Amino acid sequence: MAANEDRDAGGPAGGGVHISQVQGAFAVGNDNSVVNQQAGVPPRDPAQEELLRAVRELRGDLARLVQSEETAALDAELADAQGEIEQSGQAGPGRLARLRQALADAGAVTGLVASAVAVSQAVGVLVGG
Repeated sequence: MAANEDRDAGGPAGGGVHISQVQGAFAVGNDNSVVNQQAGVPPRDPAQEELLRAVRELRGDLARLVQSEETAALDAELADAQGEIEQSGQAGPGRLARLRQALADAGAVTGLVASAVAVSQAVGVLVGG
């Protein structure tokens, strides 16, 4: 009798799907994607999204290097840029200028990791040079 009840209710025996509670982001089915965006935050353009991805990757790479004054300053600037993009949807011109300068100041360190090139290129796209 329980199997019939499940079938009538669209439960597992009937092939239906029942979702009672969901928190966070999820996708069901083929070729779906998930965008986790905070309410009130405008969508990021692809260049800002690429910068955010590159910033996160470089921060991970920096954490594996021997820490110095240059790596600490660069990581702080990267963290600020990451936070700004996540909160407002974009890094502003002033933030991009500071990030570019921090990359230049840490030139010896950033030459060791390919992710620094990705951040530099993403900043270049956004500032037009």
